[in-house]
Amino acid sequence: MATKDELLKELYPEDLLNVSKELTEGEVKFLKQLNDLLESKYRDSINDHWINATIPEGFFEEMGKLDYFNNPLLFEGREGARMASQMFQFFLSYTVARFDVSLVTLLGVHQGLGHNAFLFGGSKEQVAHYIPKLQSHELRTCFALTEPEHGSDVAGGLETTAKREGDKWIINGAKKWIGGANVSDVIPLFAVDVETGKPKGFIIRPEQEGVDIDIIENKIALRIIPNANIHLKDVVVEEADRLQNINSFKDIAKILYSTRAGVAYMATGAMAGALRATLDYVTKRKQFGKEISKYQLIQEKLAMMQGNLSQAITLSAQLARMQEKGEYDEVATSTAKMMNALRLRESVAMGRGITGGNGILAEYDIARFFSDAEAVYTYEGTHEINALVIGRALTGDSAFI
Repeated sequence: MATKDELLKELYPEDLLNVSKELTEGEVKFLKQLNDLLESKYRDSINDHWINATIPEGFFEEMGKLDYFNNPLLFEGREGARMASQMFQFFLSYTVARFDVSLVTLLGVHQGLGHNAFLFGGSKEQVAHYIPKLQSHELRTCFALTEPEHGSDVAGGLETTAKREGDKWIINGAKKWIGGANVSDVIPLFAVDVETGKPKGFIIRPEQEGVDIDIIENKIALRIIPNANIHLKDVVVEEADRLQNINSFKDIAKILYSTRAGVAYMATGAMAGALRATLDYVTKRKQFGKEISKYQLIQEKLAMMQGNLSQAITLSAQLARMQEKGEYDEVATSTAKMMNALRLRESVAMGRGITGGNGILAEYDIARFFSDAEAVYTYEGTHEINALVIGRALTGDSAFI
């Protein structure tokens, strides 16, 4: 049986700083199972799914079977722990993102934004009912905050309304870019209480009367994900289906901040995927009589891609260590998301350039990472919004408006 070090060398040869050695033996075994599943079941079809804008059949169910929240392997040598370690969370996102950015985004929306909307926003009874089902993937969820006219300014710009009538709420409005809404069982959706002017959270189901969902077509990034528009016309929600602990945008922000680190991790994994795709190409492609990997200019670009990746791994790992200690820091997560997404954009451009004309063909993988990097650069806080979070901390002055 392979040792932990042997498994790590096989799993993460690009981890030149050996950050992965901080994982426990059980965590490494789990990540090996995850990587084997991705490679054996989805490698041959992933580009076709990207081209055709289809979700690989069974992916969500297979991830549920792995039980990445509560698998006993994740608690070996961590007696008393009640949840998977933050370093494991980093490498979980990293491993899936290295394979495909759409799949890690689907997973992140469910186990990050959606799951945490119930965990942070739900009453004790709601948490007890929904969280086990979400963690096992018995139920599927998403996160409905962004609107057609409000993205970065959503904190003060929600137009979807909720009007209370006795023990019921009447919801009207629209949401946009809601990944996986059409395949979700329950949707945490946010609307402004017309009486107080404060946002509240509600549990919506796609089959409800007044809920209409359509898929956004013709995307150039994250094509595997069915991003959706949600239209709400006099949708009735019982008070029992209101997320009881969502009563201000600060409550929503806690959910967003909790998952921003995950996007930094995804960007890091995507860099590794782009590097892997580029290396696979240059070691096979011949020009002027030899493999292009043997040319100095190619190696310099590969070295830059590796350098960007190593920096991102280090930043992500430090963020995971901080979060493990409960030292949550909004500025740290914004820094990691902003810089890792920026370096991802730079790295995929180098990889695309190295692969020449073939780099715009989906069959060579790098095109998929090149396109999907644009979405990572934008979601979970644009580059500019995260820069303003950091700028506010540096100067003490808010420049958001």
